[in-house]
Amino acid sequence: MKSVGKQIRMLTAFLMLFGLLAFPALSGARTRMVPANFSQLAQQAKSGVVNIQTVKTIKGGGRVFRHFFGSPFGNQPGMEDFLSPFSRMPRNRTERSLGSGFIIDKAGYIVTNNHVIKDADKIKVILHDDQEYDARIIGVDPVTDLALIKIDAKNLQPLEFGSSKDAQVGSWVVAIGSPFGLEQTVTAGIISAKGRSIGSGPYDDFIQTDASINPGNSGGPLLNMDGEVVGINTAIIKSGQGIGFAIPSDLATSIIDQLKDSKRVSRGWLGVSIQDVSKEMSEYYNLDPDEGVYVAKAYEDNPAYEAGIRQGDVIISVEGVKISSSRDLTMTIANLRVGSKVDVDVIRQGKNKTFTVTLGERPDNMENSQFGEEFNSFDDLGFMFKSLDKDLAEQLGYPPSIKGLVVTRIDPDSQAAVSGVRTGDLLVEINHKKINGVSDYTGTLHTIQKGQTVYMVFMRGNAQKFVVRFEK
Repeated sequence: MKSVGKQIRMLTAFLMLFGLLAFPALSGARTRMVPANFSQLAQQAKSGVVNIQTVKTIKGGGRVFRHFFGSPFGNQPGMEDFLSPFSRMPRNRTERSLGSGFIIDKAGYIVTNNHVIKDADKIKVILHDDQEYDARIIGVDPVTDLALIKIDAKNLQPLEFGSSKDAQVGSWVVAIGSPFGLEQTVTAGIISAKGRSIGSGPYDDFIQTDASINPGNSGGPLLNMDGEVVGINTAIIKSGQGIGFAIPSDLATSIIDQLKDSKRVSRGWLGVSIQDVSKEMSEYYNLDPDEGVYVAKAYEDNPAYEAGIRQGDVIISVEGVKISSSRDLTMTIANLRVGSKVDVDVIRQGKNKTFTVTLGERPDNMENSQFGEEFNSFDDLGFMFKSLDKDLAEQLGYPPSIKGLVVTRIDPDSQAAVSGVRTGDLLVEINHKKINGVSDYTGTLHTIQKGQTVYMVFMRGNAQKFVVRFEK
């Protein structure tokens, strides 16, 4: 019996030894799966993360103020005394908001989200040691929701950017920020996915993470385990839990460099309407799966058209970079310099052709980054527009010769929502200036200062015309 027991003990020891020798990678991997703690990383990064507080003035007291304190009878005789206590109440109100940001160099430049500081009358930055500084805006890019601000301070500890391209799905990340105004909150998780599109604009390319991100985290850094910034925390899904989205660092750094150098962002522009190639189209044009995008229209007097690209061409590469989808083309062109000459490879009637295109500059506030047919977000007044074409004019009952912008959507919490304007109405004039297209609209609004009056002339159908007054 003793010999049997001894044999069993020897066999057990052998199997244990065999297991360790046979699966060293697995046993070692288990010990490295979860970091022991994140305290060293948090300590290292905290001095580079800031809390941002803003103050903005909402003119007119907002819709709720007007509803309760405006006269329900209009300016009727005899009502002045009854309403006088309310008429003397302030017509404006102050709104405060909180966000996060991080220092990128010792000169005092700080990165945050555009929506954190948008329309702010005052921006205050609070460092990790509770020192407070007034910040000024250097530049913003509403399309990607990035902003660059600056403070005058010394002995700052900036964070370094890492490559979001190198960040792998499943790798650990840490988010630091001020959720709900609670400064220097640290949360950890993993990268759940990359290249996410959440419908916020033409340059959606978000990192998805399950590190807890809440209101107030916006603008804060998403760090890898080396303490490098691989993303800027930006968005959450209201109906979801444990899902947050960050702007990739590789996308952000080029935009931040432009904001620092010129206070604005310019993007390349082809001037084409495009669509993804369907299975049937790939069979028809004898294309490989996921190859190219179809040119639905090449707009005259625009870069692609002037270079020779036409409707029906299939763009398969730009400067040697393979194009598999509309999104690929959008991102590739946007990252190229305005005025640069690029080789665009297309397939036309089964034959390969190359055209050299001198890129134009993408107009602001457009949904389609190639040709700017539609706005990608509500403007300051609460409208979304689309350029009027012949088909849309016929559908809505407008004369075929008329030009303007069709209202496609209205923000329910805006001046536009209470103006009487409806979707389908046609904007034809602003402050006595004709509006023939998107560039007219953006150019005219750009000349109107904040607080000034905007008169917009709309058409409804073939006959009715009306004027609406706004305050910018």
